[in-house]
Amino acid sequence: MRHGVKLSKKQSLKIDEELKRMLDIPYASAVGSTQYVAQCTRPDIAYALSVTSRYQACAGEAHWTTVKTILKYLRRTKDAFLVYDGGELILEDFSDASFHLDDDDVKS
Repeated sequence: MRHGVKLSKKQSLKIDEELKRMLDIPYASAVGSTQYVAQCTRPDIAYALSVTSRYQACAGEAHWTTVKTILKYLRRTKDAFLVYDGGELILEDFSDASFHLDDDDVKS
């Protein structure tokens, strides 16, 4: 997901013509397929998918553009991979509760 892109329900479809156009776009299928990829082999796209998956019921053009950006990123980086040196792996995790980042529900 590009830096600075903010998605919200306000960007959802409101005009019948746009709704009809989005019905032909496989938004939920694309998000579901990439979620499988993220869980199995590409955790680097997990955050972007978590944001786009919120709008499966009311996806608009901006949401679809973001999903296409994720798919393009996967195509460009298909030959990239992690290499571990065989040493001890130390697991670290971080979390952030930025409730102000979700404009729709003000939840993290």
